[in-house]
Amino acid sequence: MRKMLLALSLLATLALSGCGYNDFQTRDEQVKAAWAEVLNQYKRRADLIPNLVSTVQGYAAHERQTLEAVISARARATQVTLPAEALDDPAKVRQFQQAQGELAGALSRLLVVAENYPQLKADANFRDLQAQLEGTENRITTARNRFIKAVQEYNVLARQFPTNLTAMIFGYKPKASFEVENEKAISEPPKVDFAPKSAVPAAPTPSPATAPATTPAPGK
Repeated sequence: MRKMLLALSLLATLALSGCGYNDFQTRDEQVKAAWAEVLNQYKRRADLIPNLVSTVQGYAAHERQTLEAVISARARATQVTLPAEALDDPAKVRQFQQAQGELAGALSRLLVVAENYPQLKADANFRDLQAQLEGTENRITTARNRFIKAVQEYNVLARQFPTNLTAMIFGYKPKASFEVENEKAISEPPKVDFAPKSAVPAAPTPSPATAPATTPAPGK
């Protein structure tokens, strides 16, 4: 009896391996690890923002609207959470992506404003924060790309035959990923022109018509 159970267990293990069950476990863990790194880099960016805003405020306090936009965007981005277990919900992924994209846009506008303040640009603390922020943005891009690749590999496994049968049996749903085109659009730095606008030249005033010279009549 024990030998029969052992044989059945072995057959079940081989069957699960052959149908992709173990591959699903591997791919799922890879997606979770990649997503954890994305969240880690987004948190790193959020942690830099308070010091950045405080530094800019010291030189450009009257840029209140821009500063408040960054603070509000950071608050929204930190409130919209997306655990790995919710990655199969496209609506939640889009909501998370939109919140992070709005924060990226607000930060871009803040850095554009900073370009108009030479003393701020010369501040050592600001330069250090800016360098850290640029490095973090690069790490965010790398982490996102790795996540997109991990999700792609998982989704291929979930959709192709015969592993799609395993996905149906064990409830492995395709996972949502970043929409690359939307991410590119909302992350594009805004184009802001601080050059003074030249006044539109007024239309030339037509000069009054010169009356024709009259020839004096000959004396009588």
